[in-house]
Amino acid sequence: MSDPILIKKYIFNSLKTAEGLYHRLVLLVGEAGTGKTRVLVDVADELGTTVINVNLKLAGELLELTAKQRLLRVPTILEQITQEGKSTLVLDNLEILFDKNLKQDPLRLLQGFSRNRMVLTSWNGTFTGSRLLYAEPGHTEYCSYDSVDALMVGMDGKTTVDLAKEQ
Repeated sequence: MSDPILIKKYIFNSLKTAEGLYHRLVLLVGEAGTGKTRVLVDVADELGTTVINVNLKLAGELLELTAKQRLLRVPTILEQITQEGKSTLVLDNLEILFDKNLKQDPLRLLQGFSRNRMVLTSWNGTFTGSRLLYAEPGHTEYCSYDSVDALMVGMDGKTTVDLAKEQ
């Protein structure tokens, strides 16, 4: 992992850049165990907000629903959960959104929320200049996105803001 202070600086730069974008979405990208949650908690404290644990909140709401109701209601329930956040949403633990039984496109859901407010969220995976991955190839929740309308900060110190400047 790179220096957490440097990662926070990159996040704040990305949040500032995202203010003028259609999707105001910043992804903190890194594999499990790289310290994303700690960085998000620190950033949320500086922003005067809290981190929303999506797994915990969404699982509790879906518990009493049938399988069919779950797939239909995920976006609405997630919208309700995120209403408790401040002007900048800070989300962590998104694994439930990748559950194949829910049949959701997690990136599209996040982009939808980021049209009306700033969203900063963790993303368990990796990114290169052109490809965003979630999980490992062969994993049941593996997803690959070729074109991502979001800014990304990698736990390895790479940022899409800096990559754009290099091109």
